[in-house]
Amino acid sequence: QVQLVESGGGLVQAGGSLRLSCAASGRTFSTYDMGWFRQAPGKEREIVASISRSGGITYFADSVKGRFTISRDNAKNTVYLQMNNLKPEDTAVYYCAATAYILPTTSEHYPYWGQGTQVTVSS
Repeated sequence: QVQLVESGGGLVQAGGSLRLSCAASGRTFSTYDMGWFRQAPGKEREIVASISRSGGITYFADSVKGRFTISRDNAKNTVYLQMNNLKPEDTAVYYCAATAYILPTTSEHYPYWGQGTQVTVSS
């Protein structure tokens, strides 16, 4: 098992940047593919980005391509989501998740979740 704790959320103006971090417990972090999801009020949880266990393969939702990057540091058991040029529609609770599957894009394939961190983008 792995336990996940997100940090780095907050309030930012449109066009600004934030970097989210997700710290994982345990010594098996490098055996999991990792994903970032978000959920806005009244909407379903959606994938934002994911990264393979080696960090060599990444996936981004169309809505964030060119603005967000995902990275990981297996030595620090941490995955990051760098969010640039933020828009009001990026406002949501952001969750990191871990999976033994290979880069799934749906939440049901991620068994391990953090508690979430709020990102609010003002216009």
